[in-house]
Amino acid sequence: MPALANEVNIYTTREPGLIQPILDAFTSETGIAVNTVFLESGLIERVKAEGDSSPADILMTVDFGALVDLVDAGVTQPVQSDVLEAAVPEALRDADGNWFALSGRARVVYAAKELDLDSITYEQLDDEEWRGKLCIRSGQHPYNTAMFAAYMAKYGEDATKSWLEGIKANQARAAAGGDRDGARDIAAGVCDIAVANSYYYGLMASGAGGDEQKAWSDAVKVILPTFEGGGTLVNVSGAAVAAHAPNRDEAVQLLEYLVSDEAQKLYADANFEYPVSPTAEVNPIIAEFGKLNPDSLSLSDILPFRARASELVDEVNFDTFGN
Repeated sequence: MPALANEVNIYTTREPGLIQPILDAFTSETGIAVNTVFLESGLIERVKAEGDSSPADILMTVDFGALVDLVDAGVTQPVQSDVLEAAVPEALRDADGNWFALSGRARVVYAAKELDLDSITYEQLDDEEWRGKLCIRSGQHPYNTAMFAAYMAKYGEDATKSWLEGIKANQARAAAGGDRDGARDIAAGVCDIAVANSYYYGLMASGAGGDEQKAWSDAVKVILPTFEGGGTLVNVSGAAVAAHAPNRDEAVQLLEYLVSDEAQKLYADANFEYPVSPTAEVNPIIAEFGKLNPDSLSLSDILPFRARASELVDEVNFDTFGN
């Protein structure tokens, strides 16, 4: 990928169909071409291997932990932008400007539609009421690790280990698969509730995932859980300007576009994620969940507990079904 003028190069782990319409809109508005390299994994390794000659201008990924990993690997550079700082709440961006959240995804509960359940807390996921009735993906997936780390930040290690043991005991099947599989298994009667990200419901309910997934969404309702005395856990997708960006000005211009209300609405409609800008519109399918009240715990507060939370997952054999 050559480094030419009036263009910007993105390396991203996001799915092409989710961001390409937004990038096309940026090009249409500015005339700046966007070249995109989609990677399933190995983003940091590739950029480090390319070194000073890397053509990457923007690094885009999901999960705040992955964004922090970019900074720790030394492949980002700080950006100071009044536009970015005005649009992205302080809790959803790096204090030094090394990364900025672009969209939010709440960690929610899918529940069987006929279930008499309208609210639940994260703390209640280990209640005996849910023995053999809960579906969840691997405890080592970043979506869950972030949730466990948030719990540990609030309650400490011993309480978190006990909570994880309770959730494991409640599993209806092995912790595996994806978030959409939770809705699938509720529809099939395997479980009554599932832990999942909010936007997957939108992808299913919109029909974007096909008739089969639409049927899965028809079988469930979405509940926004909260921590006791707190709010709902919200993780992010985000982006950083690469350390050796050959088109730095265009990269910053693209980031500023991505947090505009216009682009935030495209994000919300294309991927059913929550806008990070408080003035942007939420997609109607997601708005039906009710008002989102994000937990006051910031992503930087959760970060120190991520590694230990991951270790606890293995210590309680979270992903092994049964004893």
